[in-house]
Parts: sequence; structure tokens; C-alpha cells
Amino acid sequence: MQLPSREIRVAVDIGGTFTDLEIFDSATQAVHQHKSPSTPADPSIGLLRGLRDAAARFGFAVEEVRLLLHGTTIATNAVLERKLPRGAVLTTAGFEDLLQIGRHGRRDIYALTADPPPPLVPRNLCLGVTERLRADGSVAIPLDEASLRVAASRLREAGVQAVAVCLLHAYANPAHERRVGALLAELLPGVAVSLSADISPELREYERLSTTVLNALLVPIVAGYMRRLEASAAAAALTARLYLVQSNGGVSGTAKAGREPARLLLSGPSGGAAAARRLSATLGLPNLVAIDMGGTSFDVSVVHGGQIAMVTEGEVDGLPVRLPMVEMRTIGAGGGSIAWVDAGGRLRIGPHSAGADPGPACYGRGGTALTVTDANLLLGRLDAANFLGGAMRLDLAAAAAAAARLAAPLGLGAEAAAEGVIAITNATLAGAIRLSLFEKGLDPADFALLSFGGAGGVHACEVAAELGIGRVVFPPHASTLSAWGILWSDITHDLSATQIMALADAGPALAEAAARLAAEAAALLDEDGVAPAQRRLEWSADCRYAGQAFELSVPLAAADFSAIGLATVAEGFHALHRQRFAHDDRGVPVEIVSLRLTARGLLPRPEGEAVEPAAAPAAAGSRALLIEGTMRPAAILSRGAVPAAPALPGPAVIEEAYTSTYIPPGWAVAAHPSGALIAEPIR
Repeated sequence: MQLPSREIRVAVDIGGTFTDLEIFDSATQAVHQHKSPSTPADPSIGLLRGLRDAAARFGFAVEEVRLLLHGTTIATNAVLERKLPRGAVLTTAGFEDLLQIGRHGRRDIYALTADPPPPLVPRNLCLGVTERLRADGSVAIPLDEASLRVAASRLREAGVQAVAVCLLHAYANPAHERRVGALLAELLPGVAVSLSADISPELREYERLSTTVLNALLVPIVAGYMRRLEASAAAAALTARLYLVQSNGGVSGTAKAGREPARLLLSGPSGGAAAARRLSATLGLPNLVAIDMGGTSFDVSVVHGGQIAMVTEGEVDGLPVRLPMVEMRTIGAGGGSIAWVDAGGRLRIGPHSAGADPGPACYGRGGTALTVTDANLLLGRLDAANFLGGAMRLDLAAAAAAAARLAAPLGLGAEAAAEGVIAITNATLAGAIRLSLFEKGLDPADFALLSFGGAGGVHACEVAAELGIGRVVFPPHASTLSAWGILWSDITHDLSATQIMALADAGPALAEAAARLAAEAAALLDEDGVAPAQRRLEWSADCRYAGQAFELSVPLAAADFSAIGLATVAEGFHALHRQRFAHDDRGVPVEIVSLRLTARGLLPRPEGEAVEPAAAPAAAGSRALLIEGTMRPAAILSRGAVPAAPALPGPAVIEEAYTSTYIPPGWAVAAHPSGALIAEPIR
């Protein structure tokens, strides 16, 4: 599909500290990056402000923006901060305690007492409705509408703003939930109602209920944000078509995002994973560990064999979310993470962060605690005069004062404390990566490290050295790479049908389920206005050995459920089980649990993707860096000055408009034809 002569496509990733924008201009085929401070009180303000600034900087009008792809943390932050509306649960009578009971697995096996996250809905607002379905979907007890009306009356008196409906075995037969939803629309007008049959029609009652509750409580939050954004956009003459980024790395229209906001819980970070998959193909590196270190958090995702790992269930702040999402590990370790001393006299980093306001001490906005950014400034890895391309001057004295306050109870000097902060941060980052690989049976030595995010470049080589990784990639637009990944996203819808039976006998049932899912996908893509030629369907099956409690997702080349097709599915499951657990058992029957469909609507693709480097002050010469307690001279240069050959040895600092890269002693860096910089240990 050809783009119009002038079309501006903008991708936005709103983080806790900065709002990142990537702008594609179809007239020049150039990709620009822009960064502006976030406005946590109302993220739409920072978005529109950043867009206006980018328009002035790169010479386009806001009215020319035709497509706005928006990654947002609005849903995640609402859950993390527990800033949620008053909600309720309607479930099958007798199961009202399900949300409070949860699962009995111990997260910390050494803890003396369990400390589960508090339920999002209090027990007095978890009400039962008389009805019962069997596991096969047949009706054991018909729905008693009188009991529903009594429950609705109690919820009206309680003033709830959202209701999650999760009836027993509704994944097998949604009829009762559909009727409950229709009656609640009449009895509780204006109240957000979410049905488990819509958001997560899968087995495992607690996970399904948790997902439905999260969705219901987020509907008013996301709806309010969308209203503010639309009002701000109208005032700015922005008429672009808006898509929101989902946890699966694709985007959806505002209608679906409003109905199913739980799919936005990993909205921003999933853009980085999408970028990693794209760069994996560009660089010819099928195995990449992608690390995104911003001001607040550190996200790890893995590209293995050219594919991003996906999971069908994740969690946010200890709450299960049974929806397809990019597999990602997130820890509270960013440039703004605060260093502190615990009661045992140990130096700790994060997870609390200075955020954007007041920010690190060196920002000069009133922050007094030492952060990772302050420590990097004290070690010389950041230039106080050229931070954010010179747009913000850092206060070295304030950082030194913060370090001195932290160092006093440790009996250290300020510089030693700063080095300790970086050492502990690097060990923490390496630990998160190690877990992400080891739990899949993968060896770090088989991977390259892809470093991005505004704070990642000054840590990546040291983290790689700790893991035994021998190659680090610093891509163009590293500080806004999540937004760059979002820029090339497609519309993506995930659908599923639970079908528990022996795989060998499941052919007719799976064929029927596949036809139903394909029809649902077609309706969603129709809603998005996607032409038939731009639609792609990708199938997978969740399988397990008979007797197992959990399953593995097997990709399918096609929806072929003939005897030969089912044998291919079984063979794929055996192979995947061996790869994940180092064994398989072909003598045990394979069961199908769920059939999954990912429906993609391909958005218009630009013909090129030339990267327009962000302007940065000229960087040349040398600067003294504190390295292992000794001040050593290091080369200082701009990204464009890094040679392709011979590789530039460290110590060196490469300065860009929005990030810096530290090459430690024993490493060397060279420019790659793709525009990336690649660092490797000196052999």
C-alpha cells in the first residue's frame, strides 16, 4: 500500500520520567526522535507538548499527523498505585471467596509468613448469583435472574463504578454471563461491566477472575484518559487516527482498548521487544537479550531464534493476568532509582525512584537522594553540560552532596559510594537477565546484548561482562527505541477457545472452534477498517501431557486439524517439551487445552526507514573518569565519529543527544553498516 505524498506517523512511549516520540515523515522517508519530560498527573499533556515541540523542530504541522501509535503506562500505574475505582465481583453462588483465596503457592519460600497482594475488591462486594454450569458447558442450575436483581440492588447502594462477572465454567458456555451482562446494563446504567467470557475465556477460575477484575476496574481509568486525550488533541488540531499499544506488541483501536484495557498493562515495554525482533533480523543476530533501562525501570525481553518469547499469562504487581503478552521481566532499577542504606547497613538500590519530579539530585529540582544517574555523573560517564543534548545542565555539586550523605553511614567517601552504587546496580541488572535466560534453559554466551533506553548505555558492557556475553549492540535511537518499535506495529487481536480433550480425538471440535475464532477475528478487523488483503491469521495450540497441570503453546503453520495435522501438532509439542524441560514422553497421550488465534491487520508500511540522527553537541577530546578508584583519561566522541575499523578501545564515552554509552577498559566499539554500534571484548 502506498502512503500519501506527505504523511506523518508518530509513535509515543510515555514513561515515568520521559515521553519518547519517534516520527516518520513519508515525504523524506526520515525517522526522527524527540524526548520531552513526562507529566504524570495527566500524561496527555506531555504527549501533546512533545508533539508540538517535535513539529516545530522537524518542520511539519500537527495537522499532518495521520497515524498516532500510543504506548501508555496509564493502566499499569493505576494498578501499581492502587488508584482504582470502587468495584465489585459477581460470580457463581458459593464461590464468592475466590478472589480472597487466590493461589496457595509461596512466592518466597524463606519468608516466615505469606504476604499476598491485597485483593482489588473487598469481600463484602463479591456477591454470588444462583446458577451453575458443568465443565463441559451444560447447565446444572439455570440462571436465577431474581438473585441477580438482588445483587444488583446491593451494588447500586454501594455506589460501585465497575463490575467483574466471572461465572463458573463460562469459558465453555458464555450464555449465563451474556445474560448477566445484558441485565446489568439495564439495572446499573453507567457502570462498567466486564465479562470473563469476553476478556479471558479460559480455564483456571482464579486467574480468569483476576484478569476480569483488572479489566473492569481499568475501564473507567482508561476511558477518562481517552476523553482527556481526545479533548487535548482537538484543541491542538490533531485529527490523527489513534491506536493504543497492547501487551502483545501490537496495537488496537480505541474501541477495543476501551472495552478491554487489561490488554494495555505492558503497553510501553512491549514496543522495545518489537524493536528487538526487528533489529534481530536486520543485524543477523537471531539471539538477543533486549534490555530497556529508563529513568524508573529495567525491562528484559528475549529474542531466541529470531522470535520474541510470548506467554499466555503474566502478572502485574503479583496479580495474575491471563492474556497473551510479551514475556518480560521488569525490576525497579532505572537512572532515577534511589540508593539507600537498609537497617542492616547494606547499600541498596531502588525499587523506588526519584521519577521526573523532583528527579535525581543533579537535576536541580529539589531532589536530595543519590540516584543511579547521580552516581554515573560523579564517575564521569555523563557530561553535566551536554545532558539531553545540552537542553538540561546537571548539577555536579548537588550529586556530590547526595553521595556524601549516603556515604556517611557506610564509612565511605562520596566517590567510593558512587562506585558502589554502580556495582550493585550492574549486579542487579545481570541477575534479572540471568533469570530470564536460565529459566528457559538458555546460555547467556549464546546471546548478544541489545542495550537501549536513556540509561542503559552506561551499564551495558559491564553487565555483559558479568554474564559472559561477548557482544553488545547499541542501536540508533537507543534512548527512544521502544517508541521506534511501536512505529512499525500492526493491529493485533488475540482470541482463544478452551477445548480440553485428547489431541488425537479433537479434530472436529478444533475445526469448529477455528471457524468461530476466524469469524470473531474478521469482525474485529472490520471494526478497525482493515482490508481483507492486509489481514494475517496465526494459529497456535496449548498442549500438555495427560496428567500435567500446565501447558505449552505450540505454533501451528496452519489451522489443519486432519489426522496428519494433529500428528504434526503432537510432534511440535514433544520437541518443545524437550527443549524446555530436557525430556519428553511420547508414550503419554497429548491433550489439547486451548486453541489460539492471533489476527493481524497490517498497517501501511513506509518504503524506507532512514534514521535521522538527533543533533548533539560536538563531542571530542578526553575527560577523566573514575574507574576502580583511579582517575583515568577516556576518549569522548560523538556517535558519528565512531570508526567502522579499527575498533575504538575503551575507556571511552560516546555522547548523543539523549543518551551516553560507556566503553570500559578491555572492550572496543565499532560502527556497523546498519547504524548500530557494536562493542566486544578485546581478545
